[in-house]
Amino acid sequence: MKVLFVNGSSHIHGTTMKALEEMIKIFEEEKIETEVIQLGGKPLADCTQCNSCQKTGQCVFKEDGVNEFVAKAREADGFVFATPVYFAHPSGRIFSFLDRAFYSNGKDEVYEAFQFKPGAAVAVARRGGTTAALDALNKYFGIAQMPVAGSTYWNMVHGLYAEEAPQDEEGMQTMRNLARNMVWMMRCFSEGKRNGVPYPQTETSACTNFIKRNDNKR
Repeated sequence: MKVLFVNGSSHIHGTTMKALEEMIKIFEEEKIETEVIQLGGKPLADCTQCNSCQKTGQCVFKEDGVNEFVAKAREADGFVFATPVYFAHPSGRIFSFLDRAFYSNGKDEVYEAFQFKPGAAVAVARRGGTTAALDALNKYFGIAQMPVAGSTYWNMVHGLYAEEAPQDEEGMQTMRNLARNMVWMMRCFSEGKRNGVPYPQTETSACTNFIKRNDNKR
């Protein structure tokens, strides 16, 4: 089994990574493979809604790792999307990255690389804005039929600098429990698949628009 992490921080060894490292310890203890996709501080293009990916299956921007991430996602068993909090919000780079990853993988409202795989959002902040950031990231799971993993508190860690994060003892405990919950979920899903439990049927025929078309032109 394998868990893919997306670290939306520009600081490779910052507070966000400290939170993820606490989870990685548990996954390693449970013999679960992990890989961290570090977005870093380089420019990352936003989704332009050009719809090229709907024909090719790949994002038109090929230099910043989105297409490689989607390819890895098809083989992964779980996901953790982590972000520092900027202005009570996730980082812009993780939004751009995930928008393109999910949109380029979505066809007929089915997100093949992600559906029916557990996902967890993690937010790290000096003080406030974590719950708003978590709410924003959780929406990716909700649209892609991904079961959302929780913990014994909201998935957050506090600290301005990397060395401060471990001092948030409850936050670190939350990360460890989150990792254990994800291990349990992935193993349950694996056992269900092994024993022939089918995935839910997905309907995609309905697609409504809030703007009502008027065929009687005036």
